[in-house]
Amino acid sequence: MNLNELLLLLMLFGPHTSHRSAEARREFEHLHPCPATGLTKGTCSGYVMDHVIPLVCGGPDAASNIQWQTVAAAKAKDRWERIGCSHGVKTVDMGALMESVSLP
Repeated sequence: MNLNELLLLLMLFGPHTSHRSAEARREFEHLHPCPATGLTKGTCSGYVMDHVIPLVCGGPDAASNIQWQTVAAAKAKDRWERIGCSHGVKTVDMGALMESVSLP
């Protein structure tokens, strides 16, 4: 299973949450300074923190699931997330799903 297949499965069957952890954001910033400024605190002009596997698709709210993304790329990704990750669908066993995926 590749990453695109995983994201599709998560969009269709993943648990749905929108909780955002301040601790996860702080940990991510500490580990991955802003690409524009090199700083670990403050604004990051032109970039946003983005969940690789969206929360609404069942992705974890953890530093390991966060990436820097340009504002333009984030807007494009947000569009397909809203279409593909809707509330009210069946939940899958995320542990079993992740074990079946080989990421690059």
